Amino acid sequence: MRRSELMSRAEDLRLARTPYVLATVVRVQRPTSAKAGDCALMLADGTLDGFIGGDCAESTVRLQGLRLLETGASTLLRITPEPESQREEEGLVVVNNPCLSGGSLEIFLEAMLPAPLIYVFGDSPVARALETIGNAAGYDVRTHPVDRITTLPPDVSAVVVASHGGDEEHLLEAALHAQVPYLALVASHKRGDAVLASVNATRERIHTPAGLDIGARTAPEVAISILAELIAHTPHIAAHPVEPADSPATPSPATVPGSAAPVAATPAVVAERLGVAGRTATAGVRFGGPGGLMESAARRVLPMAPNETAIDPVCRMEVAITATALRAEHAGRSYYFCASGCKASFVKDPDAYLPSHA
Repeated sequence: MRRSELMSRAEDLRLARTPYVLATVVRVQRPTSAKAGDCALMLADGTLDGFIGGDCAESTVRLQGLRLLETGASTLLRITPEPESQREEEGLVVVNNPCLSGGSLEIFLEAMLPAPLIYVFGDSPVARALETIGNAAGYDVRTHPVDRITTLPPDVSAVVVASHGGDEEHLLEAALHAQVPYLALVASHKRGDAVLASVNATRERIHTPAGLDIGARTAPEVAISILAELIAHTPHIAAHPVEPADSPATPSPATVPGSAAPVAATPAVVAERLGVAGRTATAGVRFGGPGGLMESAARRVLPMAPNETAIDPVCRMEVAITATALRAEHAGRSYYFCASGCKASFVKDPDAYLPSHA
């Protein structure tokens, strides 16, 4: 796949709000099959499109890429066959891969998570200001007429009703049903009280008057106060990467070859960042229009990525367990491999790579 085609694919993923990792080879020490400038896209299920080296390099990129999807961070990955101490430091991960053909690779990995999604209903000055300022702040703000039938995506982080009337109750009820993390109504105290009573909700659940009390008077100032309140009440959906959790650069020496070594569940952490943690993965709500339509829509929040790794019994590399991972069965157990060569060696003589008690 040519780079232009890959970048077009990346844009399609961005528009579809699909998390992915962009992997770009930035430096090589030959012999290697990859060259500087080669790149690939990795999805949350471990699928790789593009070229960044052979099976061994792909396996390492897959493992490290899935970890980056937990935080939305970026890192430089150095893959080398040299007996250099495997380590992690800020901005760098060094992995020793004895399967490489003798060369080394440096690959820049950049996790691309969709921006937190904010739905704003109405065509008021506040609604338009929210769209402009919110998008400039790194959010994905989309405005909708209050009377149009709309599907509320399951990954929406916030809903702001700024219509100053109309079918506000149905919009708010639908957002409550969808368990949207932040829900606000632009209204006066008096009108807000009336709407809250009609939908049987409290100000802890529906923020009204919307925004922090900063003395805002103009529409842009009100929009800023709403974004400030959103950040204050739901910091996990801020439009920036979260700090990565500490994790060992090497597998535990007590890990049995081929056995699963748990790591953080990528979809759960990404869902937390998108503000949809704890919400049903099949929940979508359609609402609006004269009839106040509401209906369930079966849809997933995120593709389910693996939450386990295994140790290749041949080369001792840590590999991600995915649907497409190289695998072999032996004595009722599954073993996973970084490359086809390791799998072939294992299949030919499993006992040569397993401890005597296995």
